[in-house]
Formats: sequence, C-alpha cells, structure tokens
Amino acid sequence: MPRILELGLNRIFRSRWGVAIVIVGIVVAVVGIGRLLSDGSNTGPSLGSVSPAPAVSIDPKDDDSVIDSGPPPSPTTGPGKAQPEAVAYAFASAWANHKNTTSKTWRDRLLPNSTKNLADELTGVDPVGVPADRVVGRPSLIPVSETVVNAVVTMNSGKLNLRLVAPDGTWLVDGIDWEQG
Repeated sequence: MPRILELGLNRIFRSRWGVAIVIVGIVVAVVGIGRLLSDGSNTGPSLGSVSPAPAVSIDPKDDDSVIDSGPPPSPTTGPGKAQPEAVAYAFASAWANHKNTTSKTWRDRLLPNSTKNLADELTGVDPVGVPADRVVGRPSLIPVSETVVNAVVTMNSGKLNLRLVAPDGTWLVDGIDWEQG
C-alpha cells in the first residue's frame, strides 16, 4: 500500500492539474470549516462598507482655552520708558543708516534699542548688506502679549519686521526679519 500511495502522490504533484486540484481542495476545506464554525453574524469590517461618522464628544461652542478669542493684550511699558512704536522707529532708523560707516559704529547705533542676544548676533555684521536706506512709514504694532510685540516698519525697499520684548517694562528689539518689497 505505501508504494501505491507514493506513486499516486507522485503523479498528482508532477502535473499542473494535480497541484491545482489539491490547492482548490485545501481552500474549499478551509472555507467550509470556517463557515461551519462561525455563527453567521457579520461582526467584522467589510471591504466595501463606509465607516460611521465620528462621534463628537465635546460642544464646539465650549471654550477650550487654547486660542483666546478676546482682543490681544495691550503691551505694557514701564513708567518713563519709551513706547514700543518709538523703539521700533529708532532701531529701524539706525539700522537703515549704514552708508559710509564701519561695522562697529553701525552696531553701536543699534545697541541702545537691542537686547544682549541681538547685539551678540550683530557682532561682525557688515552693514553694506543692509537692503534699505531709509524709513518711509510709521511702525505698525501687532501685540503678542503684554511683553512681546511684533512691529512692521515700511522701508524704501521693503518691510523690516522686528520682534520687541519688554520683560521688565523696557522695550528692546530682540529679532529682525527682512521682507523684500
């Protein structure tokens, strides 16, 4: 008997048709056993089904305190100190006054209105690269908090964006960005 079984299996697995019939038989057996053991309810996800709409767990009108919908805070200035608009204008004027001057002289003009961090960043900067020659508009302020303000100063060839900080009530420029116009 073992020899007959060996020859029969050999003939089946040598032909394509024999292998195909064995594979079909295995698939039918697995599917049949699966159907016999299942209870007939379809609880799993199907490929063509649409997922249900997400459940909303909060009221969108509730304040989550992430974004303040009220007016921006007003910047505060210490008594006897310059307002942020005046500091931005003075800094922008000194920044644009870069012709026929040395790097040290130009930087020294900026120091009274600069934080120590910005002053350190400006060390060794060549003023020849300054892309503007004069201020042509008043600074417009965008309050961020009571101690941080962004100022936009219109220059003759673009806009100078300044970040001003006043942790102790004295406004100083802490960041510079140029926007070609």
